[in-house]
Amino acid sequence: MSIEKFAFPTTIHFGAGARKLVAEHLTKHGVKRPLVVTDRGIAALPLLAQFVGELKSLDVGVYSGIFGNPVRKQVMDGAQACKAHRADAVIGLGGGAALDVAKAIALMATHPGDILEYAWDHPQVRPMDQAIPHFIALPTTAGTGSEVGRSSVISDDETHVKKIIFSPRLLAQRVFLDPELTLRLPAGVTAATGMDALTHLVESYLAKDVHPLCDGIALSGLSLVARSLEPAVEYARRIEAGDPSLLADAAHVEARGAMLNAAMMGAVAFQKGLGVTHSLAHALSTVCDLHHGLVNGVAIPYAMTFNAETEPGATRLAELARLVRAEREDAPGFVAWLEALKVTIGIPRTLRELGVREEHLERLVEVALADGCHANNPRPVTKADFVKLFRMALG
Repeated sequence: MSIEKFAFPTTIHFGAGARKLVAEHLTKHGVKRPLVVTDRGIAALPLLAQFVGELKSLDVGVYSGIFGNPVRKQVMDGAQACKAHRADAVIGLGGGAALDVAKAIALMATHPGDILEYAWDHPQVRPMDQAIPHFIALPTTAGTGSEVGRSSVISDDETHVKKIIFSPRLLAQRVFLDPELTLRLPAGVTAATGMDALTHLVESYLAKDVHPLCDGIALSGLSLVARSLEPAVEYARRIEAGDPSLLADAAHVEARGAMLNAAMMGAVAFQKGLGVTHSLAHALSTVCDLHHGLVNGVAIPYAMTFNAETEPGATRLAELARLVRAEREDAPGFVAWLEALKVTIGIPRTLRELGVREEHLERLVEVALADGCHANNPRPVTKADFVKLFRMALG
């Protein structure tokens, strides 16, 4: 696999070994003291030491205080680490949480106050009016597409309510999509993050706003998921079962690369909007502290069944059924394809399997109703609808 370069608008280097271009890129831009922002899981792997070793011409600091869903304290602690290292650049290395926190750390390295004061819905939202350190991103999962996003989702430590910090200034100056960084992802993480990418693509295509460019990207990205997610999960399972030779298998690298591109395309496409699945998932992450991609994967068939009951949802879902070559080329056929995919890659069928219970229902509905994503859903969603959807997903 060769390394390709393209921009939309972020310049992206894609291909096996793309991470090895980072040192040259940073040096070219005058960077001397970068801070690598990553999570606890990556910090415990040889991957981090190897990556830092490839930056040997630079004075590299590391902040690895990220775990679970990103919260305010992780950002503020990271900003302190950034200042203490006197960092002149921030390198986000990890999944969606690490990349979201890395963006927020870059912001707070040069801005006063608290990160949540920069949330778009804060009553006295602070301006982003200072220079931000050079920021680059290297995803190690194929899910959120945060590496090409203009926002960072950070939760309040106490309430767990998600807040969105949004500005084109948060875009990475350069992205390095290297499938080799994802080859050792466990099967469960591969499946959950893959369903996150799938949900972004599906919901952006169904979103009621008009954006033909995003529609085209969503369709192309979903075709990548349809042919690559199952093989990526199967490779992960076989490697976990004791066949490390598959790490270098060309078809494995190709599947991982396709999923990285699909995740990136999902993040571009959902600039058009998302939908009810994400409102369900945001509530579940807030109330039950569940992995965002995993609950997207559990919830999406129920949400699409809901959307299939009206137009234009039914027509667009039928188009997706044809795209993924479902057995039936209609909306129920696409839902059936989603259900079969969940079984194949090991996503739970119901929320109950994740520990969600009836006693969570009232708070889940409250948070989902207040979430902004369902405003772009092709079918309006009422409080009664959310009650019904959560009950269906509970099983």
